[in-house]
Amino acid sequence: MSSGDGGEVASAAAGPPTPLEWKFSQVFGERTAGEEVQEVDIISAIEFDKTGDHLATGDRGGRVVLFERTDTKEHGGSRRDLERMDYPVSRHPEFRYKTEFQSHEPEFDYLKSLEIEEKINKIRWCQMANGALFLLSTNDKTIKFWKVQEKKIKKVADINVDPSKAAATGGIASSSVSSSPKPYLANGGCSDRPYSSLSNELSFPPGGIPSLRLPVVTSSETSLVARCRRVYAHAHDYHINSISNNSDGETFISADDLRINLWNLEISNQSFNIVDVKPANMEDLTEVITSAEFHPTHCNMLAYSSSKGSIRLIDLRQSALCDSHSKLFEEQEAPGSRSFFTEIIASISDVKFARDGRYLLSRDYMTLKLWDINMDSGPVATFQVHEYLRPKLCDLYENDSIFDKFECCLSGDGLRVATGSYSNLFRVFGCAAGSTEATTLEASKNPMRRQVQTPSRPSRSLSSSITRVVRRGGESPGADANGNSFDFTTKLLHLAWHPSENSIACAAANSLYMYYA
Repeated sequence: MSSGDGGEVASAAAGPPTPLEWKFSQVFGERTAGEEVQEVDIISAIEFDKTGDHLATGDRGGRVVLFERTDTKEHGGSRRDLERMDYPVSRHPEFRYKTEFQSHEPEFDYLKSLEIEEKINKIRWCQMANGALFLLSTNDKTIKFWKVQEKKIKKVADINVDPSKAAATGGIASSSVSSSPKPYLANGGCSDRPYSSLSNELSFPPGGIPSLRLPVVTSSETSLVARCRRVYAHAHDYHINSISNNSDGETFISADDLRINLWNLEISNQSFNIVDVKPANMEDLTEVITSAEFHPTHCNMLAYSSSKGSIRLIDLRQSALCDSHSKLFEEQEAPGSRSFFTEIIASISDVKFARDGRYLLSRDYMTLKLWDINMDSGPVATFQVHEYLRPKLCDLYENDSIFDKFECCLSGDGLRVATGSYSNLFRVFGCAAGSTEATTLEASKNPMRRQVQTPSRPSRSLSSSITRVVRRGGESPGADANGNSFDFTTKLLHLAWHPSENSIACAAANSLYMYYA
């Protein structure tokens, strides 16, 4: 989806791109059948860096795990260089485990008598510098700035005297001792002890040692070291739901339910409050901030979404406190369609800018919506993700599933969008003009299978149900041919699209699955 008019006309003339066929690439942390998942191992954040050569995941145990791409390194040079050389590029992105570190620990807020869990809510990559990786990670209250760098391990070589050259007889000639009754030390002191006692273990030959070897520091091995460079704390009274770094490379925002703060990466003890929706009386509170993100290229623009289903675009040049938005994006509800659940399912759980900054993607409980930032009358496209769950909203409310926060992502070229669902399924939709692509995939080693589940087989989280291609997600895959409903305990909340290739990383409990097309 090009932001220029010429590109859109050309793509319309060529027709929509053909639907992608997704294939399994890799899995990290795959569970064996019947293995219990530890709560601390469940993945809670996924993020590619801008180059797509590194991938970070955070989990509920406060750990951050980094993966690096290997298929481009094997041939040497960048992908562009290989294409120039007409060298066959590896068939799909391949990653390997790089390192992991403990980012956050559980804490206790004594003033409020609240436990602060260590779960990583969001990870954002920062600009690389001098071969070191930089990233921001946050839990509910504290943001940390990490530097991950290869360090050479320094070792001291074996000590000095070469034993083969030392005198075998031991001791020093008696004449040399008697000829100097009181030897003087280097700093002017005088030793009363006999000269020979200064060398208690090593023996010196009469002429001294021809090859005295001093200790040498050698550095042969390298290891990855993660260092916390800064801690940005005590700025949020409510739980942090988003962090987003600015295109200027110097600042970032953090958002909680009622406020958005602007930070400088270099200054950890001060932040500016740029959005505050807290009413004077908390009983008047009607909506909260659910997600916030900076524009990918305009450092003065950012968008934030609310629990009422609206997205506000704000311009930092207008005023220091951006309580008045420059644009408001919301869809008017159809008259007569209001119910008890209307406001709950309208709440936006995630908002993302397309790479060119022209389009915004938002995810609420039922749908994905694509917005053109130049058109605030309504979304340019709506993709039905959970329409089949509408009759079950009462059950979903009872078991709290209706409050699940699903993330969304866009492909680097802006032609497709993706989001997760229940039973470890995720959906990919084509959003180019005229596209009817709507694929349902499963987070397993066989993502495209269309297999009917039999009632006798117990449902397992990583392979629990059928998948099928549907028209724009409109028809109901809520129950399979045998009437078995989807498994609401296994949900795919977190996923990320590679910035330049058709490759998706998604989290199913403690397993990281990667697919390519």
